Amino acid sequence: MNVNGVTGKGGKSGAKGGKAGSTETKTQSRSAKAGLQFPVGRIHRMLKKGNYAQRVGAGAPVYLAAVLEYLAAEILELAGNAARDNKKARIVPRHLQLAIKNDEELNKLLGHVIISQGGVVPYIPPELLPNKTTKPGGKKDGVPGQSQDL
Repeated sequence: MNVNGVTGKGGKSGAKGGKAGSTETKTQSRSAKAGLQFPVGRIHRMLKKGNYAQRVGAGAPVYLAAVLEYLAAEILELAGNAARDNKKARIVPRHLQLAIKNDEELNKLLGHVIISQGGVVPYIPPELLPNKTTKPGGKKDGVPGQSQDL
């Protein structure tokens, strides 16, 4: 700032530029413009920094942020359902594991991923389950889960 209170760029300090009577506009992030929660600017920076291509278009990080946000919401919804089924208020890695393994499409996408503290999906092969016996008339026995006496 020099003696007259003018900065080196030619404008007065503290004064707003632009036309007289213009309305002040707030800056809006690209995430807010796209209606997303995931950070579009950060994803754009990471795409450029990761050397995936020489150039990164303006729409690519927006689309990628939308896809990532959708996947996260889908997994969290299913994990929340798994937590509620287990009468828990907090989602833990076990609930994420159950959510992914019980959903066909998510299991196809993330089936090879190992989730720490996730455990295993409960499964009993049908041949190990007790047989349901049938009477000679074709009707099933009244007591389910009881094996045939030999």
